[in-house]
Amino acid sequence: MIFVILGTQKFQMNRLLRHIDDLLSAGAITAPVVAQIGHSDYEPVNFEFHRFLNKEEFDKNIAQADLIITHGGVSSVITALKLRKPVVVYPRLGKYGEHVDDHQCEIARAFAKKGYVLCCDEGDDLVKKLDFCKDMEFTEYVSQIENITRIVNDFLSDIN
Repeated sequence: MIFVILGTQKFQMNRLLRHIDDLLSAGAITAPVVAQIGHSDYEPVNFEFHRFLNKEEFDKNIAQADLIITHGGVSSVITALKLRKPVVVYPRLGKYGEHVDDHQCEIARAFAKKGYVLCCDEGDDLVKKLDFCKDMEFTEYVSQIENITRIVNDFLSDIN
């Protein structure tokens, strides 16, 4: 199952939903797809969708997924990485009213550069990215929160 995550911010991402719908209709994607579509106003025809999911439903879908397609929201990306799911990041673009700017492209490329995810930029072939995920050995994501906390605490201790 492919789980599509579009987050909860008040921006649509109809472009991705239509694209996945078209790929399913054409038989280019054959796996079942479930999506959390947030504030998108396009309602998929060929796959299951939910505007929003509570934490239990979200966690269940992400755990059952074989692959994640997500917008470039850091929380969505890191949640999938922590569960060691293959991730294709499809960043929101400002020119389509999907966000205020293209910062998600920078986020997606930074994660991709480290080998954590694949980035699907505009013009890339999503099906090829999904196929490539099957054989790719992603770099394991390791949170640095403990190191950051230690550095800040050490700094604050030195001040006192």
